[in-house]
Amino acid sequence: MWAEKLGKQLGNPTRSLGGWLVSKLFKVRNQILEENAVQMLEIQPGDTVLELGHGPGLGLQAAAKLLTGPTGHLIGVDYSKYMHQMAAERMKELIASGKVTLHLCDVAGMPLADNTVDKVFHCNCYYFWPDLGKATSEIHRVMKQGGRMVTTMRLSHVATLGAKGVMPGENWRPEAYMAALSDSGFTDIRMDDKQHENTTFQAVFATALK
Repeated sequence: MWAEKLGKQLGNPTRSLGGWLVSKLFKVRNQILEENAVQMLEIQPGDTVLELGHGPGLGLQAAAKLLTGPTGHLIGVDYSKYMHQMAAERMKELIASGKVTLHLCDVAGMPLADNTVDKVFHCNCYYFWPDLGKATSEIHRVMKQGGRMVTTMRLSHVATLGAKGVMPGENWRPEAYMAALSDSGFTDIRMDDKQHENTTFQAVFATALK
Protein backbone atom coordinates (compact mmCIF):
# COMPACT_ATOMS: atom_id res chain seq x y z
CA MET A 1 0.00 0.00 0.00
CA TRP A 2 2.77 2.46 0.91
CA ALA A 3 4.58 1.74 -2.33
CA GLU A 4 1.49 2.51 -4.41
CA LYS A 5 0.84 5.74 -2.51
CA LEU A 6 4.45 6.85 -2.89
CA GLY A 7 4.38 6.02 -6.58
CA LYS A 8 1.26 8.12 -7.10
CA GLN A 9 2.81 11.12 -5.36
CA LEU A 10 6.08 10.78 -7.27
CA GLY A 11 4.18 10.63 -10.56
CA ASN A 12 1.57 13.28 -9.79
CA PRO A 13 2.26 15.24 -6.58
CA THR A 14 -0.84 16.74 -4.99
CA ARG A 15 -1.25 19.67 -2.61
CA SER A 16 -0.92 17.50 0.50
CA LEU A 17 1.68 16.49 3.07
CA GLY A 18 2.83 13.71 0.75
CA GLY A 19 3.05 16.04 -2.22
CA TRP A 20 4.94 18.63 -0.21
CA LEU A 21 7.46 16.01 0.94
CA VAL A 22 7.89 14.79 -2.64
CA SER A 23 8.50 18.38 -3.82
CA LYS A 24 11.29 18.69 -1.23
CA LEU A 25 12.72 15.38 -2.42
CA PHE A 26 12.72 16.64 -6.01
CA LYS A 27 14.66 19.74 -4.99
CA VAL A 28 17.29 17.72 -3.15
CA ARG A 29 17.66 14.71 -5.46
CA ASN A 30 16.91 16.08 -8.93
CA GLN A 31 18.96 19.27 -9.12
CA ILE A 32 22.12 17.53 -10.37
CA LEU A 33 20.08 15.59 -12.93
CA GLU A 34 18.25 18.69 -14.11
CA GLU A 35 21.34 20.88 -14.45
CA ASN A 36 23.34 18.18 -16.23
CA ALA A 37 20.49 17.46 -18.66
CA VAL A 38 20.38 21.15 -19.54
CA GLN A 39 24.16 21.27 -20.01
CA MET A 40 24.17 18.20 -22.27
CA LEU A 41 21.46 19.67 -24.51
CA GLU A 42 23.93 22.24 -25.84
CA ILE A 43 21.23 24.93 -25.84
CA GLN A 44 21.71 27.86 -28.21
CA PRO A 45 20.46 31.38 -27.30
CA GLY A 46 17.62 31.34 -29.83
CA ASP A 47 16.39 27.77 -29.30
CA THR A 48 12.90 26.66 -28.35
CA VAL A 49 13.40 24.27 -25.43
CA LEU A 50 10.82 21.98 -23.81
CA GLU A 51 10.99 20.35 -20.38
CA LEU A 52 8.66 17.44 -19.74
CA GLY A 53 7.46 16.94 -16.17
CA HIS A 54 9.12 20.13 -14.95
CA GLY A 55 8.26 19.61 -11.27
CA PRO A 56 9.05 22.60 -9.03
CA GLY A 57 11.01 24.30 -11.82
CA LEU A 58 14.70 23.66 -11.14
CA GLY A 59 15.41 22.60 -14.71
CA LEU A 60 13.39 25.48 -16.07
CA GLN A 61 15.57 27.91 -14.14
CA ALA A 62 18.76 26.36 -15.47
CA ALA A 63 17.56 26.33 -19.09
CA ALA A 64 16.13 29.85 -19.02
CA LYS A 65 19.57 31.31 -18.23
CA LEU A 66 20.87 30.03 -21.59
CA LEU A 67 18.03 31.33 -23.77
CA THR A 68 19.41 34.83 -24.08
CA GLY A 69 18.48 35.45 -27.73
CA PRO A 70 15.35 37.38 -28.74
CA THR A 71 13.75 34.22 -30.14
CA GLY A 72 14.78 31.98 -27.25
CA HIS A 73 11.72 30.38 -25.68
CA LEU A 74 11.26 27.87 -22.88
CA ILE A 75 8.19 25.63 -22.55
CA GLY A 76 7.33 23.40 -19.61
CA VAL A 77 4.62 20.79 -19.23
CA ASP A 78 3.46 18.92 -16.15
CA TYR A 79 0.19 17.20 -15.31
CA SER A 80 0.50 17.85 -11.59
CA LYS A 81 -1.50 20.98 -10.76
CA TYR A 82 0.59 21.39 -7.61
CA MET A 83 3.90 21.28 -9.51
CA HIS A 84 2.49 23.55 -12.23
CA GLN A 85 1.58 26.17 -9.62
CA MET A 86 4.93 25.84 -7.85
CA ALA A 87 6.90 26.28 -11.07
CA ALA A 88 4.66 29.13 -12.21
CA GLU A 89 5.49 31.02 -9.02
CA ARG A 90 9.22 30.32 -9.42
CA MET A 91 9.21 31.50 -13.06
CA LYS A 92 6.57 34.24 -12.81
CA GLU A 93 8.75 37.09 -14.10
CA LEU A 94 9.87 35.16 -17.18
CA ILE A 95 6.30 34.00 -17.80
CA ALA A 96 5.13 37.61 -17.66
CA SER A 97 7.81 38.61 -20.18
CA GLY A 98 6.77 35.85 -22.60
CA LYS A 99 10.12 34.05 -22.40
CA VAL A 100 8.59 31.06 -20.59
CA THR A 101 5.29 29.25 -21.18
CA LEU A 102 3.96 26.54 -18.86
CA HIS A 103 1.17 24.09 -19.74
CA LEU A 104 -0.82 21.97 -17.30
CA CYS A 105 -1.24 18.90 -19.49
CA ASP A 106 -0.28 15.31 -20.20
CA VAL A 107 2.87 14.62 -22.24
CA ALA A 108 0.73 12.50 -24.57
CA GLY A 109 -1.44 15.52 -25.48
CA MET A 110 0.57 18.74 -25.59
CA PRO A 111 -0.95 21.97 -27.03
CA LEU A 112 2.10 22.60 -29.22
CA ALA A 113 2.39 22.87 -33.00
CA ASP A 114 4.23 20.29 -35.10
CA ASN A 115 7.97 20.67 -35.66
CA THR A 116 8.47 23.67 -33.36
CA VAL A 117 10.84 22.48 -30.59
CA ASP A 118 14.65 22.37 -30.93
CA LYS A 119 15.61 20.64 -27.68
CA VAL A 120 13.78 18.51 -25.09
CA PHE A 121 14.82 17.29 -21.65
CA HIS A 122 13.26 15.45 -18.74
CA CYS A 123 14.45 13.93 -15.47
CA ASN A 124 12.93 11.00 -13.57
CA CYS A 125 9.80 11.33 -15.64
CA TYR A 126 9.07 8.69 -18.29
CA TYR A 127 8.40 5.92 -15.74
CA PHE A 128 5.02 7.46 -14.99
CA TRP A 129 3.75 7.75 -18.57
CA PRO A 130 0.90 5.21 -18.89
CA ASP A 131 1.60 4.65 -22.59
CA LEU A 132 5.24 5.12 -23.60
CA GLY A 133 4.37 4.84 -27.29
CA LYS A 134 1.80 7.63 -27.23
CA ALA A 135 4.06 9.89 -25.18
CA THR A 136 7.16 9.41 -27.32
CA SER A 137 5.15 9.82 -30.53
CA GLU A 138 3.77 13.12 -29.23
CA ILE A 139 7.25 14.32 -28.29
CA HIS A 140 8.51 13.41 -31.75
CA ARG A 141 5.60 15.30 -33.33
CA VAL A 142 6.49 18.62 -31.72
CA MET A 143 10.25 18.36 -32.33
CA LYS A 144 12.10 19.73 -35.34
CA GLN A 145 14.13 17.51 -37.66
CA GLY A 146 17.42 16.75 -35.92
CA GLY A 147 16.15 17.97 -32.55
CA ARG A 148 18.01 16.61 -29.53
CA MET A 149 16.48 15.04 -26.40
CA VAL A 150 18.23 14.18 -23.14
CA THR A 151 16.79 12.12 -20.30
CA THR A 152 18.58 11.78 -16.95
CA MET A 153 18.10 9.37 -14.06
CA ARG A 154 19.92 7.44 -11.35
CA LEU A 155 19.16 3.97 -12.64
CA SER A 156 20.20 2.19 -9.45
CA HIS A 157 17.65 4.19 -7.46
CA VAL A 158 14.96 3.71 -10.09
CA ALA A 159 15.55 -0.05 -10.19
CA THR A 160 15.22 -0.24 -6.40
CA LEU A 161 11.89 1.59 -6.52
CA GLY A 162 10.77 -0.61 -9.41
CA ALA A 163 11.57 -3.76 -7.45
CA LYS A 164 9.50 -2.48 -4.51
CA GLY A 165 6.51 -1.70 -6.72
CA VAL A 166 6.78 2.08 -6.42
CA MET A 167 7.25 2.46 -10.18
CA PRO A 168 4.20 1.15 -12.04
CA GLY A 169 4.65 -1.92 -14.26
CA GLU A 170 7.82 -2.30 -16.31
CA ASN A 171 7.91 1.17 -17.90
CA TRP A 172 10.72 2.22 -15.59
CA ARG A 173 13.17 0.01 -17.47
CA PRO A 174 15.26 2.16 -19.83
CA GLU A 175 15.07 -0.59 -22.47
CA ALA A 176 11.30 -0.08 -22.69
CA TYR A 177 11.71 3.68 -23.02
CA MET A 178 14.43 3.40 -25.63
CA ALA A 179 12.39 0.92 -27.66
CA ALA A 180 9.43 3.34 -27.63
CA LEU A 181 11.73 6.12 -28.84
CA SER A 182 12.91 3.98 -31.72
CA ASP A 183 9.36 3.00 -32.69
CA SER A 184 8.32 6.68 -32.64
CA GLY A 185 10.98 7.79 -35.11
CA PHE A 186 13.92 8.75 -32.94
CA THR A 187 17.45 7.77 -33.94
CA ASP A 188 20.97 7.83 -32.43
CA ILE A 189 19.48 6.45 -29.21
CA ARG A 190 21.98 5.55 -26.52
CA MET A 191 22.40 5.48 -22.75
CA ASP A 192 25.67 6.64 -21.19
CA ASP A 193 26.95 6.56 -17.63
CA LYS A 194 27.82 10.03 -16.38
CA GLN A 195 29.60 11.42 -13.36
CA HIS A 196 29.08 14.72 -11.55
CA GLU A 197 31.41 15.14 -8.59
CA ASN A 198 30.58 12.06 -6.48
CA THR A 199 27.27 11.27 -8.17
CA THR A 200 26.91 8.63 -10.89
CA PHE A 201 23.85 8.88 -13.11
CA GLN A 202 22.63 7.81 -16.54
CA ALA A 203 21.71 9.91 -19.56
CA VAL A 204 19.65 8.70 -22.53
CA PHE A 205 20.21 10.63 -25.75
CA ALA A 206 17.93 10.62 -28.81
CA THR A 207 17.57 12.61 -32.04
CA ALA A 208 14.27 13.30 -33.80
CA LEU A 209 14.22 11.85 -37.33
CA LYS A 210 11.48 13.15 -39.63
